[in-house]
Amino acid sequence: MARSKKIKKVETRRKREFTYRGYTLPRLKEMNLEELAKVLPARARRSIRRGFNVETTRFFGRMRETPPDKVLKTHCRDALVLPEHIGRRVAIYNGKEFKEVELRPEMIGHYFGEFSLTRRFEKHSGPGVGATRSSKFMPLK
Repeated sequence: MARSKKIKKVETRRKREFTYRGYTLPRLKEMNLEELAKVLPARARRSIRRGFNVETTRFFGRMRETPPDKVLKTHCRDALVLPEHIGRRVAIYNGKEFKEVELRPEMIGHYFGEFSLTRRFEKHSGPGVGATRSSKFMPLK
């Protein structure tokens, strides 16, 4: 008796649509700041309620004016990532250099400074000459 083979349908894998606390990205982009503040976490909500400082407001204005493909440099590390900024590239100053960051939907509600770290991790190897008293007598290779 011959077995009949079942033909499996090849399903194309659909990319999961981004949602932030139940809202899709197009819906987040059409919200005004007051509606958006209700969705964001407490620290971001407080920043919006108190109002942005002059530098942040000026930076947001420059961001609206410049074309989306241009990298925008900023020292403003305390600016919030808002839904209207998604897809843009920003160079954030970390105290030494500008670190270029592409703003993605997962970054909504975070601050720019979180993506341009000011301190770097320094990995130390074994003790060197002069590190401790006992290392004075380590053989040099």
